[in-house]
Amino acid sequence: MEELLENSDNKEYMLKQVKEDGKKLEFASDRLKNDKELVLEALKQNGEALEFSSDKLKNDRDVIKLGVEGAPWTICYASEKLRDDKEIMLESCKNYGQALYYASEDLRDDEEVVRAAVANKGIIIKYASYRLRDNKEIAKIAIEQDKRAYHFLTANLKNDEELKNLAK
Repeated sequence: MEELLENSDNKEYMLKQVKEDGKKLEFASDRLKNDKELVLEALKQNGEALEFSSDKLKNDRDVIKLGVEGAPWTICYASEKLRDDKEIMLESCKNYGQALYYASEDLRDDEEVVRAAVANKGIIIKYASYRLRDNKEIAKIAIEQDKRAYHFLTANLKNDEELKNLAK
């Protein structure tokens, strides 16, 4: 640990470290946490290293894509701009439905993104737009994945007999 801290601003040393354990990015200097090459190497080893990258790199599409590929839940570290990137959010939602919670308002109203999220975690429909919580097809997918999703549908859909039966 002491050696890590002493070499936190030594790029060659830190590159070697993050190639072995991406989460060692935590011990890199602020300058190196902003070094795209180093951060990408850390993410190749462990997507969870995204937590330790600089704020500037959390706004870099390549960095976020690689982090989300390795650890879909790390979408929570993405900049607001990238939480509005359909491709990135869709990829994250397919593997981690809870990612919908971090999606922009526009993407919470995107049928493809919401469908992917509820297919992975039905109860996450509670974060979809009102319009999509009133979409019977999406509601069915959500309830089939998790019966509790029924509680987050619109009043209109809660009266639908087919959906009531699915939720039993």
